[in-house]
Amino acid sequence: MKATGIVRRIDDLGRIVIPKEIRRTMRIREGDPMEIFTSREGEILLKKYSPVGELSEFAVSLAESLAQVLGELVCITDRDYIISAAGTGKKEFDGKALDAQMQSAIDKRSNLVAAGEKNDMVKVTVSDEKNYERQVVATILSNGDSIGAIVILSKDTARNKDELILQIAKTAATFLGRHLEQ
Repeated sequence: MKATGIVRRIDDLGRIVIPKEIRRTMRIREGDPMEIFTSREGEILLKKYSPVGELSEFAVSLAESLAQVLGELVCITDRDYIISAAGTGKKEFDGKALDAQMQSAIDKRSNLVAAGEKNDMVKVTVSDEKNYERQVVATILSNGDSIGAIVILSKDTARNKDELILQIAKTAATFLGRHLEQ
C-alpha cells in the first residue's frame, strides 16, 4: 500500500470524501460502484467493482472460443481494463488499461466497425499502436448500463466479414450482459 499523506475525517453520516486527485488517477467517476474489504489489522480497502471482472474465468473461455472460431484477436473489457484477451497478439492487450477513446466508446454504447485506411479506429489501450487493419467493438449492456465491450481486432484487410463479425460480437456482448443480470 502507498501512503498519500492525505487525511480526511468521517462526517456524521459515516461518509468520507475521496480526494479529486485520487479519483482522477484511479479513474473513479461519480456513480461508480465500489467494493469494500476489511483486514484483521483494521484496514478498510476500497476497490472499483467490475461486474465483468467477476466473470473473469468465463470471459477468458469466451474470448478463447471467439478467437479460435474467428481466427482474430478478441478482447473482453470492463469500463477500465481488458479483462481477457485471446488470439495472436494477446500479450499486448491482456490486463492493460483502456484508452480514453475506448472508454468514451463504451460510455456512448457504441457498436462499431472501423478500418485503418479511414483512420476511424478507436485506440483500445493507452499503449495501443494500432498494429491491425480492422476493428469491431460491441458494448456490453447490463441492466441498462454500459459495463464493458467485446473488441475484435484483425490484421486482415478484407471487408467481407465485417458485418458478420459485428453480429457475433454483439451476440457475445448481449450474452454476457444478460448473464450478469441474473
